[in-house]
Amino acid sequence: MKGARLSLVAALVLALAVAAAAQEGHPLTGTWYGEFGTAGSPPRDLTLVMKWDGQKITGLANPGPDAVPLQAATLDVTFAVNPPGRVLVSIGTESKDTVPPKFTVRLEMDSPGKTGCAGRYVFEGAIQNPLASNRKIVGTWTCGNAKGEFSLQ
Repeated sequence: MKGARLSLVAALVLALAVAAAAQEGHPLTGTWYGEFGTAGSPPRDLTLVMKWDGQKITGLANPGPDAVPLQAATLDVTFAVNPPGRVLVSIGTESKDTVPPKFTVRLEMDSPGKTGCAGRYVFEGAIQNPLASNRKIVGTWTCGNAKGEFSLQ
């Protein structure tokens, strides 16, 4: 009986450690899958692998033999200060503001023209659910005169 309790406690501690480790890190770090395109055209696949080294975001678009390195990547976090229509939640004697911060992303990469545009692609969007496992980046992209929407998760 004592061994079973010890095993249960050990399993619980291990599960909590794994869950805590999975929640740490930069919001852009990891592999993002999605698509981008223009209205009326079939969307194109896009895979981004990004890493934050504590100071800089680096990465590759569509890793493999034709990978394109990110030329620039930024993440701006804006905290709402007294936003209109905010909701305060009272927990005991504390009030917590439920307005989440806004995470804005800008990614730039040069393309050799295999995807229809030879030049610099600029992707700008916002991270939805930035602190959750189901986070997404949704926004717009430009390359020369071409414009469209993208979505990554």
